[in-house]
Amino acid sequence: MVQQVLPLAMIRGEAFIEQPKDLFIPPDALAIILEQFEGPLDLLLYLIRKQKFDILDLPISPITEQYMEYVELMKDVKLELAAEYLVMAAILAEIKSRLLLPKQAVEDDEEDPRAELVRRLQEYEVIKQAALQLDELPRLERDNHLVEVALAKNFVPRTALTDVDISELVSALSEVMKRNAAFEHHHIQKETLSTRERMAVILSELSQCTEQKPFVEFSQLFAVNEGKSGVVVTFLAILELVKESLIECVQAQIYGQLQIKLRVAVNENN
Repeated sequence: MVQQVLPLAMIRGEAFIEQPKDLFIPPDALAIILEQFEGPLDLLLYLIRKQKFDILDLPISPITEQYMEYVELMKDVKLELAAEYLVMAAILAEIKSRLLLPKQAVEDDEEDPRAELVRRLQEYEVIKQAALQLDELPRLERDNHLVEVALAKNFVPRTALTDVDISELVSALSEVMKRNAAFEHHHIQKETLSTRERMAVILSELSQCTEQKPFVEFSQLFAVNEGKSGVVVTFLAILELVKESLIECVQAQIYGQLQIKLRVAVNENN
């Protein structure tokens, strides 16, 4: 049985078995990039973990031999990648030579030649683990994607309305009182104000609201130039209108502005 030869390529349905003699392949057409290691410390840490060495009691000799094998490989693949790795190779060779030198009694207190390298490896490992944890966090445009929706030109957003209790009305009143306190020195004389007349004024103002904006903000019903007496009369008028179910006070969102509007029955009668 003759084994069928696989074609090198299929071009326009035609199988090419042999390589064309006039085909030119540039010397750097095939490039191998080692992306596993991000630097000499990363490679050194990989070798230590692979051999299960104790980083605090680093065996320099076997680590140096394995490290140089990787450096030679990278020099053959791409010379510029091995430059910073050669610096680490020189550091390892220096540490190895210092460990081989005989120790004298006067040098018992000399620091371990591996101490600085071990410290750098430990710091790099902590930073690398932190970077891996950060990379696992959700990232915009990688794990999460924003969605945009085009709204119609005549779109009117609707908000859920909540009822307002008396404590929120009193809180809103205190804000109005603080604002009016700044204008008290402009008043020359006080005028007698009627609660009933103010109720009629509020109803007249609310009746001018449109369907797109059926509300009037609570603070807009108070006139700054009327002083405290005007604030009190307006507030009492609002309470009377709420009590008689002619208006209602709502709040579109928590801690938002209070809004006053006519009740539906009043709108229908108008």
